[in-house]
Amino acid sequence: MSASQVQRTATRALSVAMVAIGIALAVQALAGAGGVVSARLLLGLLFVAAGGGRLYLQLRKGRGA
Repeated sequence: MSASQVQRTATRALSVAMVAIGIALAVQALAGAGGVVSARLLLGLLFVAAGGGRLYLQLRKGRGA
């Protein structure tokens, strides 16, 4: 496995982890008694957006676009 393949795999794994953490934070915020709009919900949505954005850009780069 070359260095670039290791980097791509690590980026994908960390991006998926960010999405999973974001979903967990959002679910916790919605299940708790913190109200609909809370810092935890906002942080969760930002994690999902960042992880999803990283995945999107890497997949787009991989197609040659």
